[in-house]
Amino acid sequence: VQLQASGGGLVQPGGSLRLSCAASGFTLDYYAVGWFRQAPGKGREGVSCISADSSFTNYADSVKGRFTISRDNAKKMVYLQLNDLKAEDTAVYYCAAELPAFREPSLLSDEYDFWGQGTQVTVSS
Repeated sequence: VQLQASGGGLVQPGGSLRLSCAASGFTLDYYAVGWFRQAPGKGREGVSCISADSSFTNYADSVKGRFTISRDNAKKMVYLQLNDLKAEDTAVYYCAAELPAFREPSLLSDEYDFWGQGTQVTVSS
């Protein structure tokens, strides 16, 4: 079971990035996926999550209206579109998958079972 986040980079305030989370070794279709981030000196923060069938999404208040999560199960991919980026969005971003559960996914990292390596997002002028 492997997850790999990619798409990070250096962007100016107000810019955009699209992060991708690729799954291998398992069928992503049945898993909820969450995006998390960790800034230097801070704890891990839940950013967004999406249910296995895309019927449910959730966002942290700090990113609502700016970030959009989506998935393509046929391609085993989950995406996070980051728009109107701010300096405070600077962090390492991780994707994680949760084993099938009979409830909506959350932004709590403890509920996720598989984690990928992160991708660095730096917002700076």
